[in-house]
Amino acid sequence: MTRLIFTFLIFLFFCTNCLAQKNTFFKIEKVYFDNTDTTKNCYTIIYPPKLPWAGYIFLLPGFGETAERVIQQTELPKKLALSGILTIIPTFQYGVLSFGVDSLSQQSFDRILKDVTSKHKLIDQRFYVGGYSIGGSCTIKYAENSTIKPTAIFAIDPPLDFERLYYSAQRDIRLSTDDKPNQENIYLIERLEKETGGSPKKNILSYYKFSPYSFSDTTQTAIKKLTKIPLRIYTEPDINWWMKERRADFTSMNSTECSAIINELNRLGNTNATLITSQNKGFRKPENSRHPHSWSIVNNDDLIKWLLKQK
Repeated sequence: MTRLIFTFLIFLFFCTNCLAQKNTFFKIEKVYFDNTDTTKNCYTIIYPPKLPWAGYIFLLPGFGETAERVIQQTELPKKLALSGILTIIPTFQYGVLSFGVDSLSQQSFDRILKDVTSKHKLIDQRFYVGGYSIGGSCTIKYAENSTIKPTAIFAIDPPLDFERLYYSAQRDIRLSTDDKPNQENIYLIERLEKETGGSPKKNILSYYKFSPYSFSDTTQTAIKKLTKIPLRIYTEPDINWWMKERRADFTSMNSTECSAIINELNRLGNTNATLITSQNKGFRKPENSRHPHSWSIVNNDDLIKWLLKQK
């Protein structure tokens, strides 16, 4: 009987210890600059389970995404932390509706970056930036103009050419046959006109300044700043899905400028700029619904391995 009780106690201790380890495996902290407004100017930080850290990364959400939504959609934040990379998911000045490439968002990025590096004394640590959708746009825009250059960057199916995006949205509205144009396209046009001061026809130079990449900007002013930075762009160009499910075509897909920017950077001498395409990997959680514009198109383990190789 005594042996049975002893065995039970050992088993109970082991299980309790395992549960404690599981619950404290990741320390996740939310930091607010203004505790009276928790919708903006804040960040979620995911700590690696042990020291020393292998670097730190800013992981930028898509339009409308909270940090919690990012963690739901992809294992990437936790896998980054497991690999020793301090992971920061920021929310900028406009909250989840931030465009990322606008000046206020970029200033908010700098503010959060300074707060993180100061608090955690991140001196001479490898610094990565990556993002999904508009977060990927923000990633590339930041790398082009920042004083603290990232060690490496990546973007997941980002819209990069906002001139193209404007005309694609306008065309979709024109082609609507049921008199009910997509409200997202209406919002997009209004937002772009607000951010740039008008349409591309009236204000093309503002679009060149606003966009991380512009197909029609023959000076290549923005992307010439990326010739020394390792870069990966992920996209899943499932044209049949887009035509069937969204009545869209190649002219509406981010894949167009994703391929164009990598092609131009390769021609400018950046041999570490790579386009990675996937097939049938795009699914969104928790429903696991098919969508090629998703976090899941990335092979997380391969991406982390690539990041850690960069110096």
